Amino acid sequence: MTEHSKPSKVVVIGGGYAGTLAANRLRTRADIDITLANPRPAFVDRIRLHQFVAGTGDAVVGYDTLLGERVQLVVDSATRIDTVARTVRMASGRALDYDYVIYAVGSTGVAPSSVPGAAEFAIRIAEYESARRLRARLEELPRDAPVTVVGGGLTGVETAAELAEQGRTVTLMCGGTLVPSLSAPGRRSVAKWLSRHGVAVFEAGVVTEVRPEEVVLADGSADGTARPSALTIWTAGFGVPELAAASGLRTDALGRLLTDETLTSVDDDRIVAAGDAAAPSGQPLRMSCYAAGPLGAQAADTVLSRIAGNEPAVIDLAFSGACVSLGRHAAVRQLARKDDTVVNAYIGGRTGAGIKELACKVAVWKIRREARKPGSMIWPKGGPRPEQPTSASQEATST
Repeated sequence: MTEHSKPSKVVVIGGGYAGTLAANRLRTRADIDITLANPRPAFVDRIRLHQFVAGTGDAVVGYDTLLGERVQLVVDSATRIDTVARTVRMASGRALDYDYVIYAVGSTGVAPSSVPGAAEFAIRIAEYESARRLRARLEELPRDAPVTVVGGGLTGVETAAELAEQGRTVTLMCGGTLVPSLSAPGRRSVAKWLSRHGVAVFEAGVVTEVRPEEVVLADGSADGTARPSALTIWTAGFGVPELAAASGLRTDALGRLLTDETLTSVDDDRIVAAGDAAAPSGQPLRMSCYAAGPLGAQAADTVLSRIAGNEPAVIDLAFSGACVSLGRHAAVRQLARKDDTVVNAYIGGRTGAGIKELACKVAVWKIRREARKPGSMIWPKGGPRPEQPTSASQEATST
């Protein structure tokens, strides 16, 4: 084999929805060595973590059922991308050589340092390890022990609803509007379900401190109002791993890798981003499982185009709405325009629950299908993208 004909080495960092699909899609070419680096030995189906916590479902899938042939799984954590040596440095001390990197590190929950006790006494649900801790703590608690869920977004509502349906005493602290990403009719439907199932919803409830057995709310007084909380679950806010910044690559204010519209890093055309950790043109798409699959496919296609010497295509993804489950027997399927702006229409009840469950199954099914038939992933297109901003409006941070 000549130097020119050596296989291209592609390292995919992150084995979530975007990274796993991207690794499978790269197999459309036989001359690529594909490595998928992930800190866990199994795939975490994150959109089911609230079910896992409540004991109503599982959230772990074996990679042996998801990855196609020729994808090498390395169970290790990436600590730095050395763009000069073209290696990915791992926590074990190992170095993975690459010609291209697909940066699919995903997102994680964040407990703000500005809230005393949040990091110490509240448990997040965005990661499998913390979700496992939550499940263990719930199993220790009496059914009537007060549980506080902080965050009125989709994750917070799903968690509160799952626990309430099991007879838990749940308080939901929104810190603002309940599920602001839904339309007004959709929000009313969610509020009605939560009220009917005994969830105390505080839309204006701002948690200013978390203690071992209570939370403190801002109420204008010097000390605030303390409410009992045997277990506090933090679902408000998301962040991303700091790998890009630690590698000297430019990021947005949240830490997502800044890319152009082909998902290629603005600093290095051998690094392509996908999923929650990508900020194309400084205007990232909504963090979601819905977007992760298409972005993973797009990132793989960009790498394949560059290997072939072709110009990569730009992002083209149309949204259609979002789902929020309300226990096991109801959900709200919010409808939206292609640009992800909601309309005043939704599908609720058992029909909504059926749609949500189907969406969860399809997320994993698409990865398996890509493993069987690389290049099979398709997605709705025609969604508008903003014009590329100037560097001043990208809110980039540089290391």
